[in-house]
Amino acid sequence: MPVPTSTTALQSALSDLLRVHAPQATLLASIGEEVLRVRADATSNVVGADLVPPDDWFERGEMTWLTRDGALLGLLWSEDGQVPVTAVQVLTMLLAAARVDGANREAEVLVTQLPVATAWLSVDLTFRRVSRPFLELFGLTDAQLVGRSLSQVFPDRPGLLAGLAQAAAGRSVRLTDERFERAGTVLWARGEARSYFGGASAGVMLTLQDVTGEYDRSARIAALLDTDSPAALLTDTGIVLNASQGLIELCPPSASAAPGAPLWAWPCFADLPSEAVRDLVKLAASGGSARADVALASGERLPLSVRRSSEPGLLVAEGLSARRDGQVPSGMIGQVLAQSEDATVLIDAAGRAQIVSERAAQLLGVEASRLVGLGLTRVLGELGVRTFTTEGDPLTLPEWRDLRLPLKRELLLALPDGGLRHMEVRAATLDTDAGSVLLTLRDLTALRRAQAKVRHNARHDALTGLLNRVGLREAMTAQTSARSTVACLDIDGFGSLNAALGRTACDRLLIQAAARLHDVAEAHGGHAARLTDDTFVVTFPGLDAAAATQAVQETLRAPLRAGQRDVPLTYALGLVTPRGAVTPDAALGDAEIAMQHAKRQGRAQVRAYDPGMRAQVARAFELEDALRGAVAGGQFTMLYQPVTDLKSGGALGAEALLRWNHPALGVLPPSQFLPLAGHSDLITQISAWVIEHALSGRQTIRTALPERFSAWQVSVNLGLEELRRSAGLHGVQALLHEHGAPDIEVAAGSLLDHSQDTLGLLEQLRTLGAQLSVDDFGDGASSLSALTRFPLSAVKLHPTLTARLPDDRRSLALVQGATDLAHRLGLKVVAVGVETSEQLEVLADLGCDAAQGYAICPPLALPDLLKWLQAH
Repeated sequence: MPVPTSTTALQSALSDLLRVHAPQATLLASIGEEVLRVRADATSNVVGADLVPPDDWFERGEMTWLTRDGALLGLLWSEDGQVPVTAVQVLTMLLAAARVDGANREAEVLVTQLPVATAWLSVDLTFRRVSRPFLELFGLTDAQLVGRSLSQVFPDRPGLLAGLAQAAAGRSVRLTDERFERAGTVLWARGEARSYFGGASAGVMLTLQDVTGEYDRSARIAALLDTDSPAALLTDTGIVLNASQGLIELCPPSASAAPGAPLWAWPCFADLPSEAVRDLVKLAASGGSARADVALASGERLPLSVRRSSEPGLLVAEGLSARRDGQVPSGMIGQVLAQSEDATVLIDAAGRAQIVSERAAQLLGVEASRLVGLGLTRVLGELGVRTFTTEGDPLTLPEWRDLRLPLKRELLLALPDGGLRHMEVRAATLDTDAGSVLLTLRDLTALRRAQAKVRHNARHDALTGLLNRVGLREAMTAQTSARSTVACLDIDGFGSLNAALGRTACDRLLIQAAARLHDVAEAHGGHAARLTDDTFVVTFPGLDAAAATQAVQETLRAPLRAGQRDVPLTYALGLVTPRGAVTPDAALGDAEIAMQHAKRQGRAQVRAYDPGMRAQVARAFELEDALRGAVAGGQFTMLYQPVTDLKSGGALGAEALLRWNHPALGVLPPSQFLPLAGHSDLITQISAWVIEHALSGRQTIRTALPERFSAWQVSVNLGLEELRRSAGLHGVQALLHEHGAPDIEVAAGSLLDHSQDTLGLLEQLRTLGAQLSVDDFGDGASSLSALTRFPLSAVKLHPTLTARLPDDRRSLALVQGATDLAHRLGLKVVAVGVETSEQLEVLADLGCDAAQGYAICPPLALPDLLKWLQAH
């Protein structure tokens, strides 16, 4: 089916992006009511109305979901499995921007497409993203901003830097106006900064407004002061910024008058400083309009009026001869308002609109000519313009003469065309006697919607649309129910699901699970949230733990759908029903602890929280904390258990066994602390210590008994997962190259991963001189194909295989079979955990090559091992 003309431009943009970022990929994109298939070679066609991938996409390659707030925008598939993150980001941006969502379109706008000059900075004030209006405001490019610090982009701006530093500390800041030079022109910017939180990231949102027009209008006002009438433009502190020729001519010829001095100190007035003038300025600065006859140095009196201008912080002083009769100011102020680019409306004491700027007419959705000369409130009501508070409550505008001025507030404006605008309204008095009021309107709709979007993202999960941890905590704080069960569930084997099905299919599973959990939470008046990849929380007001368990199990009983297959989910479920006053953080923490205890019990387990669980976690934390100082504190020791040849009885080597001499708990075996070390980088430090001391012990035996044990070897247990995570053997590379590697024992379960990384790591160890053996063979999960795939030399039978010898016939058969299989593959067999001489005899008869255990020798410290070898 050909591509519709309406989507040709979008299709070209998608093809261009694919050609640059993912040339081998294919895109399925939902455009309007049709699904478009696009490739980098610019070929495209409509494939239907449903966004369903072809079956072969699930069988090979990698498929990535392009989502925004839980909504599926498209699918990106690459046969070679390489889908760049950049391609996902830019395609998601374009598809999200192209969506037709009616009134919600502006709320969906991306950061870089915000219609206001906005920059997002990290907490250290480094630019992360900027909107296009921000770039246009300063004439910069994205590359000139992103990744650079504020002080690098805008040097010598202590005020701006200090303001954003306050925002980074959690305070909203209104910034002082800043003057910038841009391509030889002057730019004035006014802004505000506030902290923002998005998921796990935090920073500062800087919003700037170009107020160059305000300063230009101030300059125009100053130019209009070129009149014979006495007039001056003042700051709200009374400093003269500019004065008309008429005011200057009132000064004595011998006196010098210039801007920069307070108006009451000008030599044209008598009794300097003139207290009457000072009082007029103070009254006008406080929001009023003041007029009085003041004495001049010439002995005459001048009717002087001081009032606020339409620009914040500026006052206008006029001799009354500079005004015409009437209720509305004309001349200078009339000319400025006529040229104004702001949305301004001038209203007289009776509430009639006297001047309406073109921008104000556009915002109100009416023609200016229909407002001028009529009562503003009545006419707007008749035209269908209604006002509401920002919370949505109807708002009745008061009589203008009853307003307490100056006024500043935000409100919602419902226009005749059905649009709803978020407006900031300012009102200020121009003349007390005339009762004139100047309204200035500012459209904040785009900014407030963008801020609402930021707040939403900070509280919701991007993939599923559920609450995140922050949002759930706020929802639980607002929950009024006296009793609410919190259920935390973690999907069993989610990592294996990802490996088997692919990330895209698993994302689809997560979205389906999230939808079900949201429905059951909503049905019971609770909330659902996604905390991490496969961890969810549901609150059940009014239910106990048993009822909540049943609700979750019924919700997730039916399999989920991934491509062409049904996927049943099992999960660990932890629940807590808090008693008394418990904070949301505490309730969430208790539910997570219960879930972790359930997870340790196996698949599909349920556990209710009890205080003893937290005590176990605390003990584990204390043990892990103490473990961090064990290496530096010299608390580790090494024992050695000899391995003997079952034919000759001679010692072949020894297995190095790690022990921790805990200062309070005594000697601890590895099983009590290595799982804790495996969660952090401690495991790499401990592995390095074990290898170093094993090599030292090996060298001690070789040196002490060179005639008998010049080739003495020591084996150590190493976890492949920990080695992979620590970049292989990088930390002990030099030591191994100098002395050669010890023999390595690898757990059978770790060889289930047949990855190239595992094979390469074992090859590297063998190259360094290590003999590799499979430890704990015959117990738990293991792979027989691993015996042929990896460069192994021996297998070590698990103690459970020898424990029932010689009387158990099945155990005899198992050992015999395992030994025969290993020998057929060219591998030696070592029996572990041999406790009796009878077991030694049976193992020798069955063909085992070597053995270790208490029947031969217990684990010994190095000096004792040396004595044992000398005696044997």
